[in-house]
Formats: sequence, structure tokens, C-alpha cells
Amino acid sequence: MNPIPAADAPEPDARPAADHHSGHNGTTAVPLTVEPATVPRQSEGASGEQDADPRPGPAEAPAGAAPGTAADPLDHPDPLTAADAGAVENLLRCWVRENDLPRPTGGSLRIPLQASGTALLVPVLHWSLTGWHRFGRPLLEGAPAEAPPADAVTVAVLLTREPGADGSAPGSGNRVRKDGEGRRSEAVDLAGRVADSVRRTAGFIDDRRRRPAPRHGADLFLTAEQSLILGHPLHPTPKSREGLSDAEARLYSPELYGSFPLHWLAVDRDVLSGDSAWTEEGRTVPAEQLTSRLAGDLTLPPGTVALPLHPWQAREVTHRPEAAALFDAGLLHDLGPAGEPWHPTSSVRTVHQPGAPAMLKLSLGVRITNSRRENLRKELHRGVEVHRLLRSGLGAQWRTAHPRFDIVRDPAWLAVDTPDGAPLPGLDVMIRHNPFGAGDDAVCLAGLTAPRPWPGRTGSHSRLAEVIGGLAARTGRSTGAVAAEWFLRYLDQVVRPVLWLDATAGVALEAHQQNTLVIIDPQGWPAGGRYRDNQGYYFRESRRAELDRRLPGIGIRSDTFVDDTVTDERFAYYLGINNVLGLVGAFGSQRLADEHVLVAAFRRFLDSVRHLGSPLPAQLLEYPTLRCKANLLTRLHGLDELVGPVDTQSVYVTIANPLHS
Repeated sequence: MNPIPAADAPEPDARPAADHHSGHNGTTAVPLTVEPATVPRQSEGASGEQDADPRPGPAEAPAGAAPGTAADPLDHPDPLTAADAGAVENLLRCWVRENDLPRPTGGSLRIPLQASGTALLVPVLHWSLTGWHRFGRPLLEGAPAEAPPADAVTVAVLLTREPGADGSAPGSGNRVRKDGEGRRSEAVDLAGRVADSVRRTAGFIDDRRRRPAPRHGADLFLTAEQSLILGHPLHPTPKSREGLSDAEARLYSPELYGSFPLHWLAVDRDVLSGDSAWTEEGRTVPAEQLTSRLAGDLTLPPGTVALPLHPWQAREVTHRPEAAALFDAGLLHDLGPAGEPWHPTSSVRTVHQPGAPAMLKLSLGVRITNSRRENLRKELHRGVEVHRLLRSGLGAQWRTAHPRFDIVRDPAWLAVDTPDGAPLPGLDVMIRHNPFGAGDDAVCLAGLTAPRPWPGRTGSHSRLAEVIGGLAARTGRSTGAVAAEWFLRYLDQVVRPVLWLDATAGVALEAHQQNTLVIIDPQGWPAGGRYRDNQGYYFRESRRAELDRRLPGIGIRSDTFVDDTVTDERFAYYLGINNVLGLVGAFGSQRLADEHVLVAAFRRFLDSVRHLGSPLPAQLLEYPTLRCKANLLTRLHGLDELVGPVDTQSVYVTIANPLHS
């Protein structure tokens, strides 16, 4: 791996052999053998034939209906039908979670639609302990026998008419409400964005079925970033991209192997803003020097600095009055596109070029999932601040305890101010260090678990299934046993270091599946991890004085200190529910392991790490309910998750805690 740009840079990751597993400080942290007394063995059999929930009931899918077979709705030969089936499942999973619906007693889930005088009758292919249910196509109760199943837009409209769609379901604990007119407006918006997401997903499926293999020249990191064809399984509009034309989508979508040259501006130093903690050989490298290297032989007007932009953003921002005024005054100069192509990663706006020393997190005013993705100035400060905090000695402590985990650093940025010194939104770049070489198998957890068309296979398949299947074949062990060991290694290599950072420094990470990278060794086992995201840090208010001693003035410009109660809620959701329980759900829904076995293993792990000092293990083990982000409700309330106070950026509801015994 490329060295981290800091004076205390760690050595490149060592890759352990598949049969060697160490916890922090080199000691075995969690037993990797699957003992019947604590983690019962799963019955032998091919992974495609195992039911992740051995109890009778709705988890007993009809023959041939298990994920990954021809009868899976996601494998319908028509890409639009497959995409619509995926969107319907997402909506239903959201509704079940956000209303805390219990497991049905038969093979069908009935969702009453009081406002419409009917109900949805939904075939249950797999009921997940952790929320990653699999559903067939729903029918409207009382509809004629020849009526087609309800499509995604119909399901979205019907659900938004229900009282629970305003967050008022009993026990939700939701503090956000909208009046009738506001709800109708957001419901119409949701229906349109569901349709947009389905249409785009159909295009992604069609293209990937025709071109399933990685593109020539893509490194392992980029290949993983291009694998999220369906997107977040618990989001109502995971692939909606409001503002992108079809032609632009072909260039800017990672799912379509998009690539493009950067668009460059020359910024007069009088309106330039920036910071850098990027170091080489102990010396700080200014951000403008970093962008100059990336610009190559681009000729700049005297007294200006090169600023890279996303091409879509470069076109859009010229219509903003504040930016137009700077162009007219000769303080901004449009240099146009230049240089070799860059590739969008899974976030769409962060771009990667294999072999380049940096990635670039660009502003992009397209509304992706719930937010317009433009950098906020406090987030730019936050990335550099966290890098400096780790260089203060905290990073050395962390590496001593967990040498194979780190944060992907964001040590420099450039931006534009107005002549009076105010930040000019949308004209900025976060310069992210690229720690990955061509052979580094760093996979975001969302990409690892994502089903997609697979080379040499007729149905959808995930990298996780490929890894577990390969390990089972090579070791001669059952899929369930290998999956349990893989999961335990993941907890030790990825989750334990995140808990250490919270306990030791009071820094909680927004470690959801797309922000969490797992390093896969050549055999297929988890061998380390990385966290990425200059937005997703929570400095505990109770640890303010301690953190200020580590880095004086911390948080003043980054606005990163958060009340401990809010931190606990967010940390439990992002690491506990989204990340780990989401991984458990992926194992179960793809018939790789029994979710009850993995939940039991997670309980044992949490009990073993209580001594570290993070409040999260006790919270996950002892609370009968947890607060959970509600993506459907957040969308219906029209909230932009990047704007406003952290405790009101999204809607949270109360759900039963599957870890509570």
C-alpha cells in the first residue's frame, strides 16, 4: 500500500496467512473455531440450498426461489422487471423496519392499507432476524386474479398514504412531523424518485449483464467500488440521481464503468482558501502544490492556482450569481477539461485514478439518496483536523493496538471564497490520500455484500458469496462454518479497532457499510480495514477537554463535538445496525449462514470487548430497543442529511433490538 502522508506513517499492511488469526497486540481475541456449545454448526450442504433460518415458516422459500437462482425476482430476464422487483423489496424492508412489524406466522406478509381500503399481500422468501428480508412481488388484496403485481411506484404511493408514513406510528419515538400539504408534496417527490431509481437500476443491470467482468486497467479497489448495482437494501431510492441526464449518467456512474477528465479552474489567490497537513519526508506540502501535480502541464494565468471540479459541477456552478461575478471580475478562469480520465467511486462524487497518490472528493450538486453532495467548509476542516489529531500521537497508539486498521486520510483541501471572505459553496475539493496499490484488495462492505451479475454465472451473485464459497471449497468445510469464522475475523479486524478509538479518544465513527473498507487477504479472509469519510466523525462532548489537550483548538472550525446521547444513538445505528447486523443479514439472505448463529457470535464478541470502555457494547447487549435511522421517513420529510444540526438531519425510529436476549 502507498504510505500515509504523515510523519508517523504506518508500514504497508502485512497479509496474514489464512490459518493465522491474531487480535489486538497479536493475541487471539475471539476464538475462530466454531464450537457447537456456543456457535452451533450449520447443517452441511451447498450454500444455495441452505435456508438461513432453519425454523419452519416464511423463511422456508419455495423450491428454486432462494437468492441466486433463476427464480429470484432480481434475476428476471427483463432488466426493468428485475429492477422494479428490487425497488419493491427495498420499500417493503423500509416499511417493515420503520414500523417494527413482527414476523408473520405464515408464508405471506399482509400489510394493511387503511387509507386505501385494501392491503398488500407479500410472499416472504426469507425473513431476516436483522432486517434483510427477501420478498416476492406483492398483490393487492381483493384484486382480480389476472391483475399484475403492484409495481414499485404503486407500492410507494400506497405506503405514503398511510398514517405511519408521517412517523406517527405508535412507539416510533419520532420527533419530526409534516402537515398534509407538505406530506403530499414529498409523497409526489418520492414517487418520482422511486421511478427514477428503478429506471437507472434497470440500465445498470442491463449493462452489467452484458459486461460483468472488471474493466481493463481497473485495480481491485476500483473494481469493488463499481459493484453496487442495486445500492442500499434499506433505502427507498438508492439509485435516484436527480439532475443527471442519461448521457451524463454514462460518464459519471460507477455502475456503468464511467470515467472522465477533470474540469479545471484557475483561481486567483485573492479568493483562494485551503489547508494542508499532507507531509512528505517530514515537510508539509501545500494543497495548491498537490493539485498542480495532478493538473500536469496545464498552463495557468499568473497569480492563480489550479482547482479541479467535477464536469457536471463546472457546468452548473457557472449559473450561480456569486460564481458568475468572480468569472466576470477575472478572479476565476475556466480552463476546461484536461488530463487523463478519473473514475467515480461508489459515492459517485469521489473520484479515483489507479496509481494516483490521491483521490479527490468533489462537490456535486446532484441529489443522491437524500442529499445534494456538495462539500461543506466545516467538513473540509474536519478531514484535516482528524489527520492532525491522529498525528498527535493517537495514531501511533492505535497502530500499536491494531496495526491493520486505519482511517483513509483527508489531509488537504482547496476552496473558493467571495471577495468579502465568505465560503462559496460548490467550488472546492477534498484531497484524500490514496493508500491502495494495484494489488490491495480493499472492498467497501456494501460492495462486498452486493448481489450483481457475475462473470460465468446465470444469476446474481455477491463477492461475499464468492469468497465464502471459495474458502469452503478449498478447506473442505461447510459454508456455514466458514461464514462464521469469516464473521468472527471481521469483528476482530474491523469492529474492534473502531470500538478502541471510541473508548480511548472519544471519537465515534459513522462506520456504515459504504464507509467501511475490509482488506481481504489472498485466501479470502479479513486481514484489516479502513474507514473513510471526512463527514462522519462524532467527538464526544464529554471528552472535549481531553481531545483539546491532544490537539488544541479542536472542533472550533469543524463543528464535530456532539452530545454523548446523540453520539450513542448514531454510533449504535451506524456500526451496530447498519454495519454488523447488515452483514449478518447479507449472510442470511444469501443463504450463506444462519443469522441466529452469527447474532449469538456477535453477542459473545460484544461481551468480550466491554472492558475497552466504549459504551456501545453494553448498549447493544442490554437495551431491549434501539434507535434506528428510517430512510423512508427521512425521504418523506424531505430532509437533506448534510444540512442542519446532526440530531435533526434524519429521522430515527425505535425498533426491537435483535441482540437483546
